[in-house]
Amino acid sequence: MVPEPEAANAKKPRLTRSAPSEETVKRLKSHLGVLSTTALKYLDQQLPWYRSLEPNERAALGLVAQKGISTFVTWYEDPSSTPSWVVTDMFGAAPTELTRSISLQKALGLLRTIVEVVESQVPDIAPEAEQAALREAVLRYSREVAFAAADVYARAAETRGAWDSRLEAHVVDAVLHGEGHDSLSSRLAAIGWKSQSNIRILVGTTPPSNSASFISALRRLATRYSRDSLVSVLGERSVLMLSDTKFEEADLGRLTRFFGPGPLVYSPLAPTVKDMHLAAQAAIAGFAAARAWPQAPNPVGADDLWPERAFNGDPLARQDLLAEIFQPLQQASNGLLETLTSYLALGHSLEGTARELFVHANTVRYRLKRVSEVTGWDPLVARDAFVLQSALVIGRLAESNS
Repeated sequence: MVPEPEAANAKKPRLTRSAPSEETVKRLKSHLGVLSTTALKYLDQQLPWYRSLEPNERAALGLVAQKGISTFVTWYEDPSSTPSWVVTDMFGAAPTELTRSISLQKALGLLRTIVEVVESQVPDIAPEAEQAALREAVLRYSREVAFAAADVYARAAETRGAWDSRLEAHVVDAVLHGEGHDSLSSRLAAIGWKSQSNIRILVGTTPPSNSASFISALRRLATRYSRDSLVSVLGERSVLMLSDTKFEEADLGRLTRFFGPGPLVYSPLAPTVKDMHLAAQAAIAGFAAARAWPQAPNPVGADDLWPERAFNGDPLARQDLLAEIFQPLQQASNGLLETLTSYLALGHSLEGTARELFVHANTVRYRLKRVSEVTGWDPLVARDAFVLQSALVIGRLAESNS
């Protein structure tokens, strides 16, 4: 039968220390000033990084060192006590900001220096019969302090990570809602975003697995292939913002494995920070409408989903269909709009279109080629023809309502 955790813990033998002599404790207390002074001197001599700190940071670290020595004496005096309270008592003297400017490795170097100082003074503090016990106590104490330091830094890292994630979520929300340029720039600067151009936004499904690992994996890849990046989880959707990416649209497929099942939609490049909200709106609208095109590639561009977005009520898609397709065809010569209308209405028949317009079939081919050159969409390709026909519908509706 497996014992309960509490029972198992209760049966564990508790490590105890023999009580030090009153003389040793008295000498330890009398050496507090010497130990603290020697420790600060060692820090200055043995740790080059300590000398380069700001005065307030050096003072805070010195306070930690002195507090560490005094708490050791207090702990050593009572053999029945446990050093667990050292975490709060010793590191409570250090401001949280120290964890930003001083690495865990440096903090452990500080601890090592303090231990060396105390050990070097053991012969002057304790009689020979108690020196081994005192050294063992120093080692046990240093082990607890090392674990305490690791715990402090781990909690600080978790706090920073959670705070950074909240900041990123606020920035993404500001982008999606078209917040003013000055306010958005301030938010971006606060999270270290430096780019001002060539920004692309991707929207995909949040994977059902651990969201923390998903975000970490995305950030690692983004660091390799873009200058700046932002990741935000918005329920079932996840948004990734990249700037100055080192791969083209065709290479964005390497990102799909990090998202959940479903489409991954990428926006057109936003030339400036001002245009980020338009790119974000396009990507969000594309993600919402992508299910209407089951055969869409993955990832798929938001601009490739103009018809689906327009039918789903996206005003940006309707504006793009008008500005990029319908109006250029209206303004073009050689009857391109009329030829395209007939070609689509007659089931993509070149001969039928030629008969209806009383022109040669080669003339129809030439005009359809010009349609492709003017709009960027080829009427001879089924998907492109659907986009063109959607633009004609949107354009004529706009004309009739004007």
